[in-house]
Amino acid sequence: MSFPRLLLSMAALLLLTTGAWNQTAKGPHAATTKNDEAEIRALLDRWAKAFEGHDIDGIMSNYAPGDAVVAYDIAPPLQYKGKEAYRKDYLEFLAQYDGPIHVEYRDMRILSSGDVGFVHALERFTGKLKNGQQSDIWLRYTGGLRKMNGNWLIVHDHVSVPTDFESGKAMLDLKP
Repeated sequence: MSFPRLLLSMAALLLLTTGAWNQTAKGPHAATTKNDEAEIRALLDRWAKAFEGHDIDGIMSNYAPGDAVVAYDIAPPLQYKGKEAYRKDYLEFLAQYDGPIHVEYRDMRILSSGDVGFVHALERFTGKLKNGQQSDIWLRYTGGLRKMNGNWLIVHDHVSVPTDFESGKAMLDLKP
């Protein structure tokens, strides 16, 4: 190989390596635009407002249509397939509360690239149950989103709580 060709090859390799380094150096947020992050936060705020007001149509308007939704919630069954199945889960949950259910997010992270987004956060629900008892629980939330027709919609929810393996019981009293 001639010296000019070797020099050109080394320069190309250096450019490729630098480009890869720059992409990695930006970290996992590199692809998330400020606009996408703001749109996803707005969706979660709409969801929380609808949830607080027991507005089932408002809640479900944040989810993708039909069978695109798969959810893993803290209540059985293991999974909900489809938007209508998940709607029934929401109706049962909301029916347990008397009045608003306040939602607070902590340590939220939003990542997106193209038409796919991912959110994880700690999520706090507070409110009064129909039996008069105050409810105050922290949950772990992970959500998968897709941008469909220019709008972000939830396609996957995963809500969980840690478990005490010795007793087999959920640990609903943990606080961040």
